[in-house]
Amino acid sequence: IGSYAFSGCTSLTSVIIPDSVKDIYSYAFNECTSLTSLDLPDSVTSIGNDAFSGCSSLTNFTIPDSVTYIGEYAFLNCTSLTNMVIPDSVTSIRRWAFGGCSSLTSVVIPGRVKNIDSYAFSNCSSLTNISIGYGVTTIENYAFDKCKALRDVYFTGTEAEWNEISIGSYSGLNGVTLHYNSQN
Repeated sequence: IGSYAFSGCTSLTSVIIPDSVKDIYSYAFNECTSLTSLDLPDSVTSIGNDAFSGCSSLTNFTIPDSVTYIGEYAFLNCTSLTNMVIPDSVTSIRRWAFGGCSSLTSVVIPGRVKNIDSYAFSNCSSLTNISIGYGVTTIENYAFDKCKALRDVYFTGTEAEWNEISIGSYSGLNGVTLHYNSQN
């Protein structure tokens, strides 16, 4: 689906995407403020920058296991999203990918993700817990900035493995309770 294909279509409520689609390019559904749900077929491998940013009514979204790339600002200000499971096929969470998702309460980050970029989940004010898979090597500054409700981080590795992660001083994880070896 090409860049800006449906950008600004404020009356669009749902979309059926055929199995032949491999890429959702930048700004494809940007500011589709009435879009409530969308299922991507297993053929999709990438979600471009700002692809769904500003889709403020999007409550239900499943990212298929075929997706390997989620771009910067991909879901920025999707204020109705309540939870997100990132597939194991994704290796990096780009900056601001889920920033401003103010209804997001929980996130599962799989073990293949190596890097959580700056501001990846910034301003997710309802986020109470995250599950981080062993394999993450870097959590950059401000990755969880202004996540005021964040209390618990469940890590699928040991405390020693957690201590090997390069975590920015301003990651937003200060003061959270860490739980180790959890499969939550």
